[in-house]
Amino acid sequence: QVQLVESGGGSVQNGGSLRLSCAASGSFFSINYMGWYRQAPGKQREKVAGMDNGGLTNYLDSVKGRFTISRDNAKNTVYLQMNSLKPEDTAVYYCYCVGTVTRSSLPSDTWGQGTQVTVSS
Repeated sequence: QVQLVESGGGSVQNGGSLRLSCAASGSFFSINYMGWYRQAPGKQREKVAGMDNGGLTNYLDSVKGRFTISRDNAKNTVYLQMNSLKPEDTAVYYCYCVGTVTRSSLPSDTWGQGTQVTVSS
C-alpha cells in the first residue's frame, strides 16, 4: 500500500509563496502519476496540477503561470511551488497519486491527509 505524507502548508500574505511537498512511502511497485487537488470551504475539490512519469504536466487555468509542479522520481516525491498567492487560493491541498502495488495489480488512487494553505489579503 502507498501512503502519502504532505508538508509545507501555512499562512501567507497576498502575493506570498509557499512550497508543498508530498512523499510516497510504503510497499508498492510503481507510482505512475502524482498531483495536487484542493478544496475550499463550501466548494468542490478541484485538481490544481498533475505530472506523469514522462514529465507531462497539467494545471488548473487559474494557477497557470503562478504554480509549478515538479517531481523527484527517485524519492517518490512531488512538489508544488506556489507563487503570487491570492486569497482565493485558500484551501486544503491534497496530494494524490496513482500507483500499482505489484507488477500485475491494477492502478489505484491514494490521497494524502491534506494541508491547509491560507492566504490573507
